[in-house]
Amino acid sequence: MSTTISKKKTCLALAVGVALVALSACGSSGDGGSGDSKTVTLVSHDSWAVSKNVLKDFEKKSGYKVKVLKDGDAGQAVNKAILSKGNPQGDVFFGVDNTLLSRAIDNKIFTPYKAEGIERVLSEYRLDILFGKYSVTPIDTGDICVNYDKKYFEQHKLAPPSSFADLAKPQYKNLLVTENAATSSPGLGFLLGTAAEYGDDGWQGYWKKLVANGVKVVDGWDQAYNEEFSGSAGGKKAGGDRPLVVSYASSPPAEAIYSDPQPRTSPVGVATKTCFQQVEFAGLLDGAKNEKGGKALLDFLISKEFQQDMPLNMFVDPVTEDAHAPAEYTKYAVRVADPEYMSPRRIAKNRDNWVKSWTSLVRK
Repeated sequence: MSTTISKKKTCLALAVGVALVALSACGSSGDGGSGDSKTVTLVSHDSWAVSKNVLKDFEKKSGYKVKVLKDGDAGQAVNKAILSKGNPQGDVFFGVDNTLLSRAIDNKIFTPYKAEGIERVLSEYRLDILFGKYSVTPIDTGDICVNYDKKYFEQHKLAPPSSFADLAKPQYKNLLVTENAATSSPGLGFLLGTAAEYGDDGWQGYWKKLVANGVKVVDGWDQAYNEEFSGSAGGKKAGGDRPLVVSYASSPPAEAIYSDPQPRTSPVGVATKTCFQQVEFAGLLDGAKNEKGGKALLDFLISKEFQQDMPLNMFVDPVTEDAHAPAEYTKYAVRVADPEYMSPRRIAKNRDNWVKSWTSLVRK
């Protein structure tokens, strides 16, 4: 984000009835089962998408047919990859972000690989260096932020929140929905954002205020955004009644671009002082049956062609110096000047204890 925000995300486009290209597979089976196979399998979270012509171009040039196995929200997908380490479901994993990177690295699910063109990736996204050079390849970036339904706040003559502190105020009681930090990447990113804002001694007190103010917690991003959030196309259809949701700074272009007719401004806004920076990575899975094909796929993911294709498919930003988001995307995108950030080492040290404490606070 991834986000991204996935965050980010393809599900946004799906919510407004646009079919984005995604291939699926039920696992690494016989046609992907040898080192010289012409099929390479990508394991990913549900937000993976690529333009049909871009994927076909890779397949034509490389000689590999790509299969994609979507494995749920990012947190769920990473956990499944850990459980299957040494005998992975595919050859490449895409979608582990900076909130979960240390968990994946510590569990040794990846084989290091120096992707062709890695020198084009901007240095601020090269977090792999902290865990072992080339252990993973940075693919995209984005900001996890609270989104708001512009129409709701206009109709209620209420100013939308802009900061973490605002979310705990009485006028926003029972308006916010967020994702489970134990299973969802944006949910975890939001938790880490509050920890970065309020510190080790203050974030739990802040969450107690959110709970008292009626925050709703659901399992994953799709449910939060496409069912509970009143501002998304999917939420409107599903009767969503929460005008605040943890999602991505890239939600506005997703909603606007796939609306018919296209509006002058997006119906979704971003509370820019609630954001946490996300970087997503891909890696060659340890035990990959088609290692050669997996390496070719990783090269492709940081190619200029793929990097410039991402914004209008996965609603994330490129990480290479030569790739730029198209004007159609940047027209509606919200740029966050100073998102919250946390070092991967600090995340690795505290994440599990923070999630445990968070769970006890919100699940009472």
